[in-house]
Amino acid sequence: MKRNDIDSKYKWKLEDLYSDDDLWERDFRELSEGVSEIEELKGTASASADSLMNLLVKFENFSKKFEKLFVYARMRLDEDNGNAKYQDMAARAEFLLADFSARTSFIEPELSSISEEEINKFMSDNEALRLYEFDFKERLRRKKYVLSEKEERILALAAETCNASADAFRKFNNADIKFPCIKNEQGEKVQLTHGSYALFLDSKDRNVRKNAFKGIYSAYRAYQNTLASMYSGQVKSDCFVASSRGYESCLVASLDDDNIAADVYNNLIDVVNANIPALTKYLKLRKKALGVRSLHLYDLYTPMIEVPEKKYSFEEGWALVKEAIKPMGEEYCNIASRAFEEGWIDVYETEGKTTGAYAWGCYGNHPYILLNWQGTFDDVFTLAHELGHAMHTYYSNSAQPYNYAGYKIFVAEVASTVNENLLVEYLMNNTDDEKEKAYILNHYLEAFRLTIIRQTMFAEFERDVHAMAEKGQPLTCKVLCDTYYALNVKYFGAAANVDRDIELEWSRIPHFYTPFYVYKYATGFSAAVVLAGNILSGDSEKRERYIDFLRSGGSDYPLEILKKAGVDLTSSEPVERAMKLFSEKIDQLGKYM
Repeated sequence: MKRNDIDSKYKWKLEDLYSDDDLWERDFRELSEGVSEIEELKGTASASADSLMNLLVKFENFSKKFEKLFVYARMRLDEDNGNAKYQDMAARAEFLLADFSARTSFIEPELSSISEEEINKFMSDNEALRLYEFDFKERLRRKKYVLSEKEERILALAAETCNASADAFRKFNNADIKFPCIKNEQGEKVQLTHGSYALFLDSKDRNVRKNAFKGIYSAYRAYQNTLASMYSGQVKSDCFVASSRGYESCLVASLDDDNIAADVYNNLIDVVNANIPALTKYLKLRKKALGVRSLHLYDLYTPMIEVPEKKYSFEEGWALVKEAIKPMGEEYCNIASRAFEEGWIDVYETEGKTTGAYAWGCYGNHPYILLNWQGTFDDVFTLAHELGHAMHTYYSNSAQPYNYAGYKIFVAEVASTVNENLLVEYLMNNTDDEKEKAYILNHYLEAFRLTIIRQTMFAEFERDVHAMAEKGQPLTCKVLCDTYYALNVKYFGAAANVDRDIELEWSRIPHFYTPFYVYKYATGFSAAVVLAGNILSGDSEKRERYIDFLRSGGSDYPLEILKKAGVDLTSSEPVERAMKLFSEKIDQLGKYM
């Protein structure tokens, strides 16, 4: 389907950012010329309180305008990755970012060179600087990893090169790769796409599932060595940046941005590994429910429970989500209602559109949500999930100044998953049909499997291949495939036939190009289980603590923000509680079958 075939009410209104492209071009020219104004302030950061304030304000003003420029260009390109005009605009925005980063690379070394005593004096001399007190504290913490001005400039100049693998993969995965045709449930020949793949894996027809599974990986296998080279390039870039800054490993470097110890990451993997028997129990229940002699990996997504087939219009899905979030309170619900009414959401899959789903935006404007709606039960949950992200962004932007509005990735998946938990509770409480309850419960268990267990397996893969690269081992296609396949055997092998095609799954995971990101889905889900329970308890104080979490942005370290909300992820307890609940829900589902 082409974009012009879609009703405008199902498209996001990027005109809220720029009413036309000419205004974007105007801002691009102004920003291109304005970089030198900040560059001229080199050497002034430590001169006085007022000169420091002047530098910070000018840098922020430029950053805010650039953020808007970049978001608009990227989201226009996401509408159709084959659009040459927006390819050019996005590329120019990326070049401007690289130039801006290089020409302002003096800022971090200068700020880091100011002693704690000087910072305190400056804040006494100019009270407005107290706005940046936590920023100053964070810079002092990370001071040892900030390089000299010359070295910071080199890293900034290298940023575009370091992003080349991710950029190449994005273009390949969204615009160039072509999938084969397969036969659907009616025996009709249909084109396999990113969006329809998930739909086919959900099919009751095992042949459709199998053919979709084999079809998708046949396409990636045709480019396996190229894809291995892309991902190896990404890992090498990660190693280069971590080593240049003096970190002991890529893992430590990636986690340091959130002030997270590697123990949190490794503990997640250890706890989930210790609970693989619960996954095995779940897979055996699935095998029994499906009535298959041998469970295959393409059997893991289809519902275990027979319910009347139903497709949800977007309006129907939206109505369910709106009801589910009512425990969040009137204010939250009123803000959420604006998302569809005011054009925050781009709903349907169209030719060239970026796959998957996300919520994004920039400071000073409402957030946006990208979907590829197919009308499935999963799509309703995706809507709830992305709305959670958007609400987190809205609250943070509304409550925090620009420098603290951006929340850390570590907490980014909490709000989205809380919404999913609320949706499960609403659906379970609004049906008396035991089969329907079993279906919803199955879906919830799949959320555990996909969000905690699968993402932890991804995290283990990332940890292991980065460690290999740090030891000098080449990341060939065979090494990547063998490593990934062995992990699948460890996680699924006790109860399922681990199809060899799965060895190539690493080659189609976009998040691998954002190193050590995926584990945060697992920790976020664990935190969300606790927080959703607090909200559903009806305790208004606990609900307000959660809303305060949404408002907190990046005003404190993520672990501290979560502690204030009622979750301590420095211990293994939240993950253990989540896995315990996973096991209990499996037993509950078993009683319905």
